[in-house]
Amino acid sequence: MNSVTNTYKITVLPGDGIGPEVIKQAVKVLDKVAEVFGFGVEYNYADIGGIAIDKTGDPLPAETLELCKKSDAVLLGAVGGPKWDDLPLNKRPEAGLLGIRSGLGVFANFRPAKIFPPLKNSSPLKDRIIGDNLDILVLRELTGDVYFGEKKRTVYDGEPCAYDTMIYRKFEIERIARLAFETARKRKKKVTSVDKANVLEVSRFWREIVTEVAKDYPDVELKHLYVDNAAMQIVINPGQFDVIVTGNLFGDILSDEAAMITGSIGMLPSASLNSKGFGLYEPVHGSAPDIAGQNKANPLAAILSVAMMLEYSFNMKKAAEAVENAVLRVLQEGYATRDLATENSEVLGCEEMGDAVVSRIIG
Repeated sequence: MNSVTNTYKITVLPGDGIGPEVIKQAVKVLDKVAEVFGFGVEYNYADIGGIAIDKTGDPLPAETLELCKKSDAVLLGAVGGPKWDDLPLNKRPEAGLLGIRSGLGVFANFRPAKIFPPLKNSSPLKDRIIGDNLDILVLRELTGDVYFGEKKRTVYDGEPCAYDTMIYRKFEIERIARLAFETARKRKKKVTSVDKANVLEVSRFWREIVTEVAKDYPDVELKHLYVDNAAMQIVINPGQFDVIVTGNLFGDILSDEAAMITGSIGMLPSASLNSKGFGLYEPVHGSAPDIAGQNKANPLAAILSVAMMLEYSFNMKKAAEAVENAVLRVLQEGYATRDLATENSEVLGCEEMGDAVVSRIIG
């Protein structure tokens, strides 16, 4: 065991549904990595989402946000469930997610869709479509768009109606576009910007700004796609993509679609970063209340979110690779959670899958 050189403060937000179960496994993995690579981890736990509503009436208590701001990174499980569906929008668990993203200034959501070779048979796509090395990164702008625009119910032409305003400011588009090009430079040097410029003025504005930023990156190929075409292309020719950059709404949808190519949404981690590299890390799969507390959840997305934390916030590439390699070994050996299982798999529960990954982490 290496001597401890740094100690990182992590705020842990288990949240609702399967969140606490998968986060427990992610923390076990992080503890093991810390032991192997010689750093310390200090955890502080707080509430967000439905559990916070039950305790305080607020999906994002002020003390939770303050604790997050004082940490080096945040690890979040999942929020939401039918129990809170009838609450007003600003009091529902999802409002806690929007609030913490805004409060922490995390504007860039990295969602990798990378297929592990042992899971190719779990993908709904045929081998000839997937290819040998599918690796897409969806970069979703996280603090603008229709999620944060004005929302109102009113009367129009004598009829009740409602509207949500889709809005983007120039600097919001510029910074996510620049990050996309910088990221692509470290990958295959291809950026696909997704919009709906044939219909939406905000998308025409988006396309203009992205095209302007691209002039500073002549070594990176830029392609524009309408969102409907992009959704189709992801399933008929996913190998054409490297970095996809898009707005909040389209990114929300496309990243889930890309996730399913990997075999299960339970495999998709995410990192939401601000301009200083501070990160909020969470699996994409949601709270899955129908299997909560049954040891059936897939913890691999949460565990892979830890790998992203190690790489993006702590600049520990080798430690991140150790986590990814441990996940790969488990899958190569034929172990799987229920959502990944084939007829030849040995099915593990959430807890057992976490233990399997921990036991395969090496320096």
